[in-house]
Amino acid sequence: MLGSLIIRDRCFSWGQRTYLMGVLNVTPDSFSDGGEFNNVSAALAQAQAMVAAGADIIDIGGQSTRPGAVQVSLATERERVLSVLEVLRPAISLPISVDTTRADVAREAVDAGADLINDISGGTFDEEMLPTAASLNVPIVLMHIRGNPQTMQQQTDYQDLMEEISRFLSQQIAAATAVGVDENKIIIDPGIGFAKNYEQNIEIFRQLRSLSKLNRPILVGASRKSFIGRILNQPEPKARVWGTAAACSAAIFHGADILRVHDVKEMHDVSLVADALFRQPAQD
Repeated sequence: MLGSLIIRDRCFSWGQRTYLMGVLNVTPDSFSDGGEFNNVSAALAQAQAMVAAGADIIDIGGQSTRPGAVQVSLATERERVLSVLEVLRPAISLPISVDTTRADVAREAVDAGADLINDISGGTFDEEMLPTAASLNVPIVLMHIRGNPQTMQQQTDYQDLMEEISRFLSQQIAAATAVGVDENKIIIDPGIGFAKNYEQNIEIFRQLRSLSKLNRPILVGASRKSFIGRILNQPEPKARVWGTAAACSAAIFHGADILRVHDVKEMHDVSLVADALFRQPAQD
């Protein structure tokens, strides 16, 4: 049993229901909503809409991680994230995560009111990230990746996909706990679309439950991604909502605890029904 985690006075009881992390990209170039929320008033309105729609966490990102994305300067990422956090934190009571691979951004975001760190590199891009998470005593999401957003799609040659994902995540859990991160505050993410081709993304869904041996809550971020577009023959990310719904339902069936999504209202309905169908009712 995974137990539970308290984040900003909210209890996340793993296995009882699915939790939704709403995506708030404050960037001009993210793959599906770049430029829409990269000013403070638009970001606040979107965050409030996601809260009303049933989000459990709001995830702020100031650096696009789409394939081919060029890394922005530290100053640019910091300014994007902190300017939005400054307005969001007093306005919403939900936990807020910061989607960053930089320890300096993570530290300043937590100081400004963020509650957890979402690191697509699993703590590998910045050697100070894991010690920073430990010193801040906040939860951290460790995701599997190879290379970086500019090179990752040329690094999809796996001998055993799920075993290699599991080994990477196990190593990063060990590295995090070795520097003082509380293991109960670690969440894992197999990294759908990050150094994975179409067939590999499908395999992750089918074999997701194999990651349960790591005994950590599993986050899945499939929302609007290109593998869904390929299945649907739909090049427009925003038109992939029902494909995303199917992927989210599959993720829940195979053991996901958190879904990172753009379309919170729709995925809230999906998770309510999928939870009723797939999860055992809580025992009194």
